[in-house]
Amino acid sequence: MNRDDVDWAGYYPAVVTPFTETGELDLPTLHALIDQYADRGMHGVVVNGTCGEWFSQSEDERRQVAETAVAAARGRLRVLVGCTSNTAANVQALGRHAIDAGVDGVLVSPPPYIKLFPNEVVAWYEEIGASLRAPVVVYNWPHGTGIDIGTELADRLADVDAVVAIKDSTPDADQFFETSRRVRDRVRVFGPYMSARGVDVLRSEGGDGTVGGGSLYGRPDPQFWEDHWAGDVDRMRAHAERSDRLFPKLWLPGGWAGQFGSYQAQLKALMHMLDQPAGHVRRPRLPITDADDLRTMRSILQEEGLLAPDRVTA
Repeated sequence: MNRDDVDWAGYYPAVVTPFTETGELDLPTLHALIDQYADRGMHGVVVNGTCGEWFSQSEDERRQVAETAVAAARGRLRVLVGCTSNTAANVQALGRHAIDAGVDGVLVSPPPYIKLFPNEVVAWYEEIGASLRAPVVVYNWPHGTGIDIGTELADRLADVDAVVAIKDSTPDADQFFETSRRVRDRVRVFGPYMSARGVDVLRSEGGDGTVGGGSLYGRPDPQFWEDHWAGDVDRMRAHAERSDRLFPKLWLPGGWAGQFGSYQAQLKALMHMLDQPAGHVRRPRLPITDADDLRTMRSILQEEGLLAPDRVTA
């Protein structure tokens, strides 16, 4: 398999997993969120990734999330499911269930904590791919795995059968664009193209898509890619400039955490402000409760035109 065996492209929100305030899995809210994403024209979704707090779910809960995502999508958008775990056997079991449930592909990072060497990373994906015999996305997540899949290693992984895409979340932009340049002939590349620099790269070299933390902008996020396919560079650049302005106000460099709390907690707080179904975080993540931080976050959304200014009453 290679990039031509899938049609994945465009904007794929990394979907939060909603929990109740007391920590139970909230599948109706997850269904509502994916339904909203489909209505807003997202091209696909990624569930049970980093934003999805897979690390605090049981394997049965992860299966329920996959099934709910497929049911909610109803064929309107592509569904990729994160199956990262510390053993290949666990990845394979989760992946086989997800494929049987009807997902379009599985997303897997190197196992957390272990810090594999390059030859071990290649062997990891070879074993998983041979077992699943389904489209696999390499997920480069240095903050969670302790290793950064650089261009040379990505080049090797692009030749692994079953690997059809890479979601590259390296904090090193130069490395990302070099990786994109090196491997796009064989695998689809998802990363930070929705930036001023990314627009230039898309125009000169091409690119496949972005997996972003949720979708704060809503419809303008997939519209960026549709503008790219239509050749409307002015509209692309306008959205990229808005994103470049918003991102550092809310997220730490590298996008691994929020300015006001964990990535998941901050994203869910912002989503609530924007009337998007989000639910709550589950421990060990803690919600953002500081009133000043919440006011600041709301003000940022208002400054950037995502929320109307608060009404002032006499």
